[in-house]
Amino acid sequence: MTSPTPGSLVLERVRPLDETGRFGPATTVVVIDGIIQPEGTPVPDGVVRVDGRGRYLMPGFADCHLHLGCFTDDMFLMGAMTATRWTLEVAANARRVLDMGITLVRDVATSDAGIREGIADGLVPGPTMRVSGPPLSQTGGHSDGYLPSIGREMLGGFLVPEYAGRGDYLVDGVEEMRKAIRRQARAGVDWIKLCTTGGLLSTVRDHPDTSEFTDAEIRTAIEEATRAGIPVTAHAYGGAGLTAAVEAGVRSIEHGMFLDERQADLMAARGAWLVPTLVVVEELAELAAKGLLPASAAARVREVHSRSGRQVEVARAAGVRIAVGSDLVVQGRNLEELALLHDAGMPAPEVLLAATLGGAELMGLADTHGRIAAGYVFDAVLIDDDPLSMRPFRTTRPVSAVFQGGRIIRDEVAA
Repeated sequence: MTSPTPGSLVLERVRPLDETGRFGPATTVVVIDGIIQPEGTPVPDGVVRVDGRGRYLMPGFADCHLHLGCFTDDMFLMGAMTATRWTLEVAANARRVLDMGITLVRDVATSDAGIREGIADGLVPGPTMRVSGPPLSQTGGHSDGYLPSIGREMLGGFLVPEYAGRGDYLVDGVEEMRKAIRRQARAGVDWIKLCTTGGLLSTVRDHPDTSEFTDAEIRTAIEEATRAGIPVTAHAYGGAGLTAAVEAGVRSIEHGMFLDERQADLMAARGAWLVPTLVVVEELAELAAKGLLPASAAARVREVHSRSGRQVEVARAAGVRIAVGSDLVVQGRNLEELALLHDAGMPAPEVLLAATLGGAELMGLADTHGRIAAGYVFDAVLIDDDPLSMRPFRTTRPVSAVFQGGRIIRDEVAA
Protein backbone atom coordinates (compact mmCIF):
# COMPACT_ATOMS: atom_id res chain seq x y z
CA MET A 1 0.00 0.00 0.00
CA THR A 2 1.34 3.46 -0.90
CA SER A 3 0.48 6.84 0.52
CA PRO A 4 -0.58 9.85 -1.57
CA THR A 5 1.93 11.69 0.60
CA PRO A 6 5.15 9.66 0.23
CA GLY A 7 7.08 9.37 3.46
CA SER A 8 4.01 10.11 5.58
CA LEU A 9 1.91 7.68 7.58
CA VAL A 10 0.20 7.09 10.90
CA LEU A 11 0.94 4.07 13.07
CA GLU A 12 -1.76 3.27 15.58
CA ARG A 13 -1.62 0.94 18.57
CA VAL A 14 2.16 0.53 18.56
CA ARG A 15 4.46 0.20 21.58
CA PRO A 16 7.60 2.29 20.93
CA LEU A 17 11.05 1.60 22.36
CA ASP A 18 12.03 4.31 24.84
CA GLU A 19 15.43 5.62 25.94
CA THR A 20 15.67 3.04 28.73
CA GLY A 21 15.49 0.17 26.26
CA ARG A 22 11.94 -0.76 27.27
CA PHE A 23 8.58 -0.40 25.58
CA GLY A 24 5.88 2.07 26.50
CA PRO A 25 2.11 1.57 26.30
CA ALA A 26 0.34 1.43 22.95
CA THR A 27 0.19 4.83 21.30
CA THR A 28 -0.05 6.58 17.92
CA VAL A 29 3.01 7.76 15.99
CA VAL A 30 2.62 10.32 13.21
CA VAL A 31 5.23 10.61 10.46
CA ILE A 32 5.23 13.48 7.95
CA ASP A 33 7.77 13.60 5.11
CA GLY A 34 9.82 10.90 6.79
CA ILE A 35 10.14 12.67 10.17
CA ILE A 36 8.44 11.67 13.43
CA GLN A 37 6.09 14.43 14.57
CA PRO A 38 5.35 15.74 18.07
CA GLU A 39 2.33 14.29 19.81
CA GLY A 40 -0.89 15.95 18.71
CA THR A 41 0.29 16.89 15.21
CA PRO A 42 -2.68 17.07 12.78
CA VAL A 43 -2.71 14.28 10.20
CA PRO A 44 -3.04 15.27 6.53
CA ASP A 45 -5.94 13.75 4.61
CA GLY A 46 -5.28 10.52 2.74
CA VAL A 47 -2.22 9.48 4.75
CA VAL A 48 -1.86 5.71 5.09
CA ARG A 49 -2.74 4.33 8.49
CA VAL A 50 -1.03 1.21 9.84
CA ASP A 51 -2.71 -0.65 12.68
CA GLY A 52 0.12 -2.00 14.78
CA ARG A 53 -2.25 -4.16 16.84
CA GLY A 54 -0.05 -3.78 19.90
CA ARG A 55 3.17 -4.71 18.09
CA TYR A 56 6.53 -3.46 19.25
CA LEU A 57 7.99 -0.45 17.42
CA MET A 58 11.76 -0.04 17.33
CA PRO A 59 14.19 2.16 15.40
CA GLY A 60 15.73 0.34 12.47
CA PHE A 61 18.72 -1.74 13.43
CA ALA A 62 22.31 -0.61 12.97
CA ASP A 63 24.85 -3.19 11.79
CA CYS A 64 28.19 -1.57 12.51
CA HIS A 65 30.36 -4.31 11.01
CA LEU A 66 28.92 -5.61 7.78
CA HIS A 67 30.25 -6.56 4.37
CA LEU A 68 27.70 -6.10 1.60
CA GLY A 69 30.26 -7.59 -0.76
CA CYS A 70 30.08 -10.94 1.07
CA PHE A 71 27.43 -13.33 -0.22
CA THR A 72 29.07 -16.76 -0.43
CA ASP A 73 31.49 -18.95 1.51
CA ASP A 74 33.00 -20.08 -1.81
CA MET A 75 36.20 -18.04 -2.02
CA PHE A 76 36.98 -19.50 -5.43
CA LEU A 77 33.74 -18.00 -6.71
CA MET A 78 34.62 -14.68 -5.12
CA GLY A 79 38.05 -14.70 -6.69
CA ALA A 80 36.68 -15.48 -10.15
CA MET A 81 33.88 -12.91 -10.14
CA THR A 82 33.85 -9.87 -12.40
CA ALA A 83 33.53 -6.44 -10.84
CA THR A 84 30.23 -5.88 -12.66
CA ARG A 85 28.61 -9.06 -11.32
CA TRP A 86 29.99 -8.34 -7.86
CA THR A 87 28.39 -4.88 -7.91
CA LEU A 88 24.99 -6.41 -8.63
CA GLU A 89 25.49 -8.89 -5.80
CA VAL A 90 26.21 -5.95 -3.49
CA ALA A 91 22.97 -4.29 -4.62
CA ALA A 92 21.04 -7.50 -3.90
CA ASN A 93 22.60 -7.68 -0.44
CA ALA A 94 21.70 -4.04 0.22
CA ARG A 95 18.04 -4.85 -0.36
CA ARG A 96 18.31 -8.07 1.63
CA VAL A 97 19.63 -6.40 4.78
CA LEU A 98 17.09 -3.57 4.48
CA ASP A 99 14.30 -6.14 4.36
CA MET A 100 15.67 -7.55 7.63
CA GLY A 101 15.09 -4.18 9.25
CA ILE A 102 18.73 -3.07 9.16
CA THR A 103 18.50 0.58 8.15
CA LEU A 104 22.00 1.74 9.16
CA VAL A 105 25.13 -0.03 7.95
CA ARG A 106 28.83 0.54 8.44
CA ASP A 107 30.55 -1.51 5.73
CA VAL A 108 34.13 -1.90 6.88
CA ALA A 109 35.73 -3.53 3.84
CA THR A 110 33.60 -4.12 0.78
CA SER A 111 31.73 -0.93 -0.17
CA ASP A 112 33.05 2.37 -1.43
CA ALA A 113 31.60 5.85 -1.78
CA GLY A 114 29.98 4.95 -5.11
CA ILE A 115 27.85 2.24 -3.51
CA ARG A 116 26.97 4.50 -0.59
CA GLU A 117 25.95 7.32 -2.92
CA GLY A 118 24.09 5.07 -5.36
CA ILE A 119 21.87 3.80 -2.55
CA ALA A 120 21.41 7.30 -1.12
CA ASP A 121 20.39 8.58 -4.56
CA GLY A 122 17.77 5.85 -4.89
CA LEU A 123 19.37 3.87 -7.71
CA VAL A 124 18.83 0.70 -5.66
CA PRO A 125 17.09 0.19 -2.31
CA GLY A 126 19.31 -0.20 0.72
CA PRO A 127 20.22 1.11 4.15
CA THR A 128 21.88 4.39 5.03
CA MET A 129 25.56 3.57 4.74
CA ARG A 130 28.92 4.56 6.08
CA VAL A 131 31.90 2.97 4.32
CA SER A 132 35.60 2.42 4.93
CA GLY A 133 36.85 1.18 1.59
CA PRO A 134 39.48 -1.60 1.58
CA PRO A 135 40.98 -2.41 5.00
CA LEU A 136 44.62 -1.43 5.31
CA SER A 137 47.05 -4.24 6.07
CA GLN A 138 50.79 -4.66 6.24
CA THR A 139 52.40 -7.02 3.75
CA GLY A 140 51.84 -10.48 5.19
CA GLY A 141 49.02 -9.17 7.39
CA HIS A 142 45.37 -10.07 7.80
CA SER A 143 44.11 -8.56 4.52
CA ASP A 144 47.02 -9.74 2.39
CA GLY A 145 45.57 -12.38 0.08
CA TYR A 146 48.87 -13.14 -1.61
CA LEU A 147 48.72 -16.19 -3.89
CA PRO A 148 52.17 -17.81 -3.87
CA SER A 149 51.32 -20.18 -6.72
CA ILE A 150 51.17 -17.27 -9.16
CA GLY A 151 52.96 -14.57 -7.17
CA ARG A 152 49.85 -12.38 -7.18
CA GLU A 153 48.67 -9.97 -4.51
CA MET A 154 44.93 -9.80 -3.86
CA LEU A 155 42.77 -8.37 -1.10
CA GLY A 156 42.48 -11.01 1.64
CA GLY A 157 39.55 -13.37 1.18
CA PHE A 158 38.99 -11.91 -2.31
CA LEU A 159 36.35 -9.69 -0.73
CA VAL A 160 36.48 -7.07 -3.47
CA PRO A 161 37.47 -7.69 -7.09
CA GLU A 162 40.06 -5.41 -8.61
CA TYR A 163 38.79 -2.28 -10.32
CA ALA A 164 40.21 1.12 -11.11
CA GLY A 165 40.07 3.33 -8.06
CA ARG A 166 39.58 0.57 -5.50
CA GLY A 167 42.38 2.01 -3.39
CA ASP A 168 45.37 0.81 -1.42
CA TYR A 169 45.19 -2.10 0.96
CA LEU A 170 48.81 -3.23 1.47
CA VAL A 171 50.81 -0.57 3.29
CA ASP A 172 54.35 -0.70 4.69
CA GLY A 173 56.06 2.15 6.48
CA VAL A 174 55.01 5.56 7.71
CA GLU A 175 55.11 7.34 4.35
CA GLU A 176 53.10 4.65 2.57
CA MET A 177 50.55 4.82 5.37
CA ARG A 178 50.31 8.59 5.09
CA LYS A 179 49.69 8.36 1.36
CA ALA A 180 47.19 5.50 1.71
CA ILE A 181 45.10 7.50 4.19
CA ARG A 182 45.15 10.54 1.95
CA ARG A 183 44.07 8.47 -1.03
CA GLN A 184 41.21 6.92 0.90
CA ALA A 185 40.14 10.37 2.06
CA ARG A 186 40.20 11.51 -1.58
CA ALA A 187 38.01 8.53 -2.48
CA GLY A 188 35.34 9.75 -0.05
CA VAL A 189 35.41 7.12 2.70
CA ASP A 190 33.63 7.74 6.00
CA TRP A 191 35.96 5.49 8.02
CA ILE A 192 39.48 4.12 7.83
CA LYS A 193 39.95 0.48 8.80
CA LEU A 194 43.32 -0.82 9.96
CA CYS A 195 44.18 -4.46 10.55
CA THR A 196 46.38 -4.26 13.64
CA THR A 197 46.26 -7.99 14.42
CA GLY A 198 45.88 -11.23 12.53
CA GLY A 199 42.51 -12.85 11.97
CA LEU A 200 40.60 -16.06 11.42
CA LEU A 201 40.49 -16.41 7.64
CA SER A 202 43.89 -14.92 6.89
CA THR A 203 45.56 -16.60 3.94
CA VAL A 204 48.92 -15.78 5.49
CA ARG A 205 50.33 -17.56 8.54
CA ASP A 206 49.24 -15.24 11.32
CA HIS A 207 47.24 -15.63 14.53
CA PRO A 208 44.34 -13.49 15.78
CA ASP A 209 46.48 -11.85 18.46
CA THR A 210 49.60 -11.38 16.32
CA SER A 211 50.51 -7.70 16.29
CA GLU A 212 50.50 -6.08 12.84
CA PHE A 213 51.70 -2.59 11.84
CA THR A 214 54.26 -0.74 13.91
CA ASP A 215 53.16 1.75 16.51
CA ALA A 216 54.50 4.53 14.28
CA GLU A 217 52.44 3.32 11.32
CA ILE A 218 49.28 3.21 13.45
CA ARG A 219 49.91 6.68 14.89
CA THR A 220 50.47 8.06 11.40
CA ALA A 221 47.16 6.58 10.24
CA ILE A 222 45.28 8.21 13.12
CA GLU A 223 47.07 11.51 12.61
CA GLU A 224 46.27 11.70 8.90
CA ALA A 225 42.71 10.47 9.29
CA THR A 226 42.05 12.95 12.10
CA ARG A 227 43.36 15.76 9.93
CA ALA A 228 40.83 14.70 7.28
CA GLY A 229 38.02 14.39 9.84
CA ILE A 230 37.71 10.63 9.37
CA PRO A 231 37.43 8.22 12.32
CA VAL A 232 39.50 5.04 12.40
CA THR A 233 38.50 1.54 13.43
CA ALA A 234 40.82 -1.39 14.02
CA HIS A 235 40.37 -5.07 13.28
CA ALA A 236 42.01 -6.32 16.46
CA TYR A 237 41.53 -9.54 18.40
CA GLY A 238 43.91 -8.78 21.27
CA GLY A 239 47.53 -8.52 22.25
CA ALA A 240 49.86 -5.63 21.52
CA GLY A 241 48.09 -4.76 18.25
CA LEU A 242 44.85 -3.99 20.06
CA THR A 243 46.62 -1.96 22.73
CA ALA A 244 48.57 0.06 20.16
CA ALA A 245 45.37 0.86 18.25
CA VAL A 246 43.55 2.12 21.33
CA GLU A 247 46.54 4.14 22.55
CA ALA A 248 46.81 5.77 19.13
CA GLY A 249 43.15 6.84 19.24
CA VAL A 250 40.95 4.52 17.18
CA ARG A 251 37.21 5.10 17.54
CA SER A 252 36.32 1.42 17.73
CA ILE A 253 37.77 -2.08 18.05
CA GLU A 254 36.32 -4.83 15.87
CA HIS A 255 36.12 -8.36 17.37
CA GLY A 256 38.32 -8.07 20.49
CA MET A 257 38.00 -11.77 21.35
CA PHE A 258 41.21 -11.73 23.45
CA LEU A 259 40.42 -8.41 25.16
CA ASP A 260 41.80 -8.29 28.70
CA GLU A 261 40.83 -6.12 31.67
CA ARG A 262 43.74 -3.70 31.26
CA GLN A 263 42.89 -3.12 27.62
CA ALA A 264 39.20 -2.68 28.44
CA ASP A 265 40.06 -0.04 31.04
CA LEU A 266 42.17 1.73 28.41
CA MET A 267 39.32 1.60 25.90
CA ALA A 268 36.90 3.06 28.42
CA ALA A 269 39.33 5.86 29.29
CA ARG A 270 39.90 6.70 25.61
CA GLY A 271 36.21 6.41 24.63
CA ALA A 272 36.79 3.55 22.19
CA TRP A 273 33.82 1.35 21.31
CA LEU A 274 33.76 -2.44 20.96
CA VAL A 275 31.95 -4.24 18.13
CA PRO A 276 32.16 -7.91 19.21
CA THR A 277 30.87 -9.70 16.02
CA LEU A 278 29.84 -12.89 17.83
CA VAL A 279 27.57 -14.27 15.12
CA VAL A 280 30.33 -14.61 12.51
CA VAL A 281 32.25 -16.84 14.91
CA GLU A 282 29.18 -19.09 15.11
CA GLU A 283 28.92 -19.12 11.32
CA LEU A 284 32.60 -19.95 10.89
CA ALA A 285 32.49 -22.64 13.58
CA GLU A 286 29.68 -24.32 11.64
CA LEU A 287 31.66 -24.12 8.40
CA ALA A 288 34.70 -25.56 10.18
CA ALA A 289 32.64 -28.44 11.57
CA LYS A 290 31.52 -29.26 8.01
CA GLY A 291 35.10 -29.27 6.76
CA LEU A 292 34.56 -26.20 4.62
CA LEU A 293 37.50 -24.18 5.97
CA PRO A 294 41.24 -24.78 5.50
CA ALA A 295 42.73 -26.66 8.43
CA SER A 296 44.73 -23.65 9.64
CA ALA A 297 41.69 -21.39 9.61
CA ALA A 298 39.52 -24.05 11.27
CA ALA A 299 42.02 -24.33 14.12
CA ARG A 300 41.95 -20.57 14.69
CA VAL A 301 38.15 -20.55 14.58
CA ARG A 302 37.88 -23.31 17.17
CA GLU A 303 40.23 -21.45 19.50
CA VAL A 304 38.30 -18.19 19.22
CA HIS A 305 34.90 -19.91 19.38
CA SER A 306 35.78 -21.38 22.76
CA ARG A 307 36.07 -17.88 24.27
CA SER A 308 33.64 -15.90 22.10
CA GLY A 309 31.48 -13.65 24.25
CA ARG A 310 33.98 -13.20 27.05
CA GLN A 311 35.08 -9.88 25.57
CA VAL A 312 31.54 -8.59 26.12
CA GLU A 313 31.75 -9.37 29.83
CA VAL A 314 35.20 -7.77 30.12
CA ALA A 315 34.17 -4.66 28.17
CA ARG A 316 30.96 -4.12 30.12
CA ALA A 317 32.75 -4.46 33.44
CA ALA A 318 35.06 -1.62 32.38
CA GLY A 319 32.27 0.59 31.03
CA VAL A 320 33.18 0.25 27.34
CA ARG A 321 30.37 1.16 24.92
CA ILE A 322 29.27 -1.74 22.73
CA ALA A 323 27.69 -1.58 19.27
CA VAL A 324 26.24 -4.41 17.20
CA GLY A 325 27.99 -5.83 14.15
CA SER A 326 27.63 -9.12 12.28
CA ASP A 327 30.65 -9.54 9.94
CA LEU A 328 28.87 -12.46 8.27
CA VAL A 329 30.23 -14.29 5.26
CA VAL A 330 26.64 -14.77 4.01
CA GLN A 331 23.98 -12.20 4.97
CA GLY A 332 20.84 -13.43 6.73
CA ARG A 333 21.69 -14.14 10.37
CA ASN A 334 22.74 -10.58 11.17
CA LEU A 335 20.20 -9.96 13.94
CA GLU A 336 21.15 -13.18 15.71
CA GLU A 337 23.97 -11.04 17.09
CA LEU A 338 21.48 -9.49 19.53
CA ALA A 339 20.61 -12.86 21.06
CA LEU A 340 24.28 -13.78 21.32
CA LEU A 341 25.09 -10.52 23.10
CA HIS A 342 22.32 -11.30 25.56
CA ASP A 343 23.71 -14.81 26.04
CA ALA A 344 27.07 -13.18 26.79
CA GLY A 345 25.58 -11.25 29.69
CA MET A 346 24.15 -8.02 28.27
CA PRO A 347 20.71 -7.22 29.70
CA ALA A 348 18.02 -7.16 27.02
CA PRO A 349 17.30 -3.39 27.24
CA GLU A 350 21.01 -2.70 26.82
CA VAL A 351 21.14 -4.99 23.78
CA LEU A 352 18.22 -3.21 22.10
CA LEU A 353 19.81 0.20 22.66
CA ALA A 354 23.19 -1.03 21.42
CA ALA A 355 21.50 -2.27 18.23
CA THR A 356 19.75 1.04 17.55
CA LEU A 357 20.83 4.28 19.23
CA GLY A 358 24.27 2.90 20.05
CA GLY A 359 25.00 2.12 16.43
CA ALA A 360 23.74 5.53 15.37
CA GLU A 361 26.07 7.15 17.90
CA LEU A 362 29.09 5.20 16.71
CA MET A 363 28.31 6.17 13.11
CA GLY A 364 27.81 9.83 14.00
CA LEU A 365 24.09 9.80 13.18
CA ALA A 366 22.52 9.97 16.63
CA ASP A 367 21.05 13.44 16.06
CA THR A 368 18.75 12.09 13.35
CA HIS A 369 18.59 8.29 13.71
CA GLY A 370 18.27 5.61 16.35
CA ARG A 371 15.26 6.82 18.35
CA ILE A 372 11.48 6.81 18.14
CA ALA A 373 11.16 10.48 19.03
CA ALA A 374 9.91 13.71 17.51
CA GLY A 375 12.30 15.17 14.96
CA TYR A 376 13.97 11.84 14.13
CA VAL A 377 13.99 10.12 10.76
CA PHE A 378 11.40 7.35 10.75
CA ASP A 379 13.58 4.35 9.98
CA ALA A 380 11.83 1.68 12.02
CA VAL A 381 10.60 -1.88 12.39
CA LEU A 382 7.56 -3.59 13.87
CA ILE A 383 8.07 -6.85 15.75
CA ASP A 384 5.30 -9.25 16.75
CA ASP A 385 6.95 -10.96 19.71
CA ASP A 386 8.45 -9.11 22.68
CA PRO A 387 12.02 -8.10 21.66
CA LEU A 388 13.05 -8.05 25.32
CA SER A 389 12.59 -11.82 25.37
CA MET A 390 15.22 -12.09 22.60
CA ARG A 391 13.02 -14.76 20.97
CA PRO A 392 12.61 -12.81 17.71
CA PHE A 393 16.37 -12.72 17.22
CA ARG A 394 16.63 -16.49 17.36
CA THR A 395 14.47 -16.76 14.24
CA THR A 396 15.29 -16.18 10.59
CA ARG A 397 12.74 -13.37 10.12
CA PRO A 398 12.33 -11.42 13.36
CA VAL A 399 10.53 -8.32 12.05
CA SER A 400 7.08 -8.05 10.51
CA ALA A 401 7.35 -4.59 8.97
CA VAL A 402 10.15 -2.27 7.88
CA PHE A 403 9.97 1.48 7.31
CA GLN A 404 12.60 3.77 5.83
CA GLY A 405 12.21 7.52 5.79
CA GLY A 406 8.50 7.05 6.47
CA ARG A 407 8.05 4.76 3.48
CA ILE A 408 6.80 1.22 3.90
CA ILE A 409 9.49 -1.21 2.74
CA ARG A 410 7.60 -4.32 3.88
CA ASP A 411 3.88 -3.96 4.42
CA GLU A 412 2.85 -7.21 6.10
CA VAL A 413 0.85 -5.29 8.71
CA ALA A 414 -0.28 -2.32 6.61
CA ALA A 415 -4.04 -1.74 6.65
